[in-house]
Amino acid sequence: MPETDLKQQLVERFREVNGDHPMTDADDVYVSAQFVVLEELCAVHGRDVDAVRRLMLGQRLPLPGYLRSDGAEMVPADLFALADGAGGVDLLEAWFTAHWADPITGKAEWNAYLNGQYVCLHSVTPATIQRKDYLTAAIGAAANEPDAGSAGWSTRLHALVDELDTLEPAFTAYDRLPCVPRNSGVLESLPG
Repeated sequence: MPETDLKQQLVERFREVNGDHPMTDADDVYVSAQFVVLEELCAVHGRDVDAVRRLMLGQRLPLPGYLRSDGAEMVPADLFALADGAGGVDLLEAWFTAHWADPITGKAEWNAYLNGQYVCLHSVTPATIQRKDYLTAAIGAAANEPDAGSAGWSTRLHALVDELDTLEPAFTAYDRLPCVPRNSGVLESLPG
C-alpha cells in the first residue's frame, strides 16, 4: 500500500477517534514544540514510516497525538520507548495492561494509550498514567478533607498540584475543545 494511502487512513482514524478540529497557528506552534513529526522520528530511529503507520492502524502502537494544520502526524519523542522496554511491539499490550491489578482498567488505559490520548503527559508510561490518576483524584478530593483550608492542607494540596504539573505539559486550546477526550482539566478547575 502506498505511503499516501496509509497516511490518509491514519488521518481518517485519528479524526474518527478525536473529531475533526482544525488546529490554529498557536496550536501548531505548541504542538511543534512538544512533539515531533512521525517521519522525522522514524528517520532518527531507523524505522520505516509505513510500517509504523501499519502498527498504529493495527492498534499496536498509539495514534499520533495531533495532526498539525499542514497534515504532519505529531507524536511524542519517546513513541518507541514503551515497545522497546516491553521487549517489542508483540509484547507491549500484555506488558502495559499488567501494570493494573484490574484487567478492565488495564484494557481501558491501553485503549486510551492506543488512541493517542495521553498528550497530557510528558512521558506516557503505566507509572505516569497511574500517578496522574492518583494525583488528580487526591486534588479533586482535597476540598472534602477535614482540615480543608488549613495551612497544612494548603501545603499538601500545593505539593500535589506541583507534582502533577511536573508530569503534564501546558495545554493548547485544541485540548480544551468539546469532544476531544484529552486532559483531565483538574488543574484548570482549581481556584486561584
